Amino acid sequence: MKLFYSALSPFVRKVMIVAIENGLDGRIEQVPTGVNPAAPNKDLAKHNPLMKIPALITDDGLTLVESKVIAQYLDALGGNRLLPASGRGRWQALRMEAIADGIADAGILVRYETAMRPAGLQWKEWVDGQTAKIANALDLLEAEAADLEGPLDLGKVAVASALGWLEFRNVIPGARDGRPKLFAWLDKADREIPSFAATRPK
Repeated sequence: MKLFYSALSPFVRKVMIVAIENGLDGRIEQVPTGVNPAAPNKDLAKHNPLMKIPALITDDGLTLVESKVIAQYLDALGGNRLLPASGRGRWQALRMEAIADGIADAGILVRYETAMRPAGLQWKEWVDGQTAKIANALDLLEAEAADLEGPLDLGKVAVASALGWLEFRNVIPGARDGRPKLFAWLDKADREIPSFAATRPK
């Protein structure tokens, strides 16, 4: 398998944690790939027309795009270790993944606006709107922090990946304020789960 990736992407981190947890990381060739909305990557477009990472080429030549799809593919290949095939646990994990991916999506939009767009063209109300989405989602995760305990699943992997990136990029200064349970879980998971420690953004 071949994975087009950037080590700092929260979506790539999610996929790599799933691969490690399923014992598949040694089967994946990682291809460093730069993406920039202002400078389309034509080489990546040959494999993913959306020019986004991650993108995975499977052993039989199928190209998968979007981290949600890639994560489920790898987990199925490894025996459904992180996503139950059915039942309430499946939908809880997918719900948590969707919330976490929404945090990462909004955070990336904030970073593009503030770090890449010229200062005179930045749209404050846009940034405020994306930041509000992130804050709302963090508050929800704090309220549901007890659900993050217990066996690892895809939703928890996505939450750790999104929060780790959010702090690494300092998208929302003070993200930890008022959310002690959520970030206590994150700190413990980063210390105690080898796949989390191995993929932490540096």
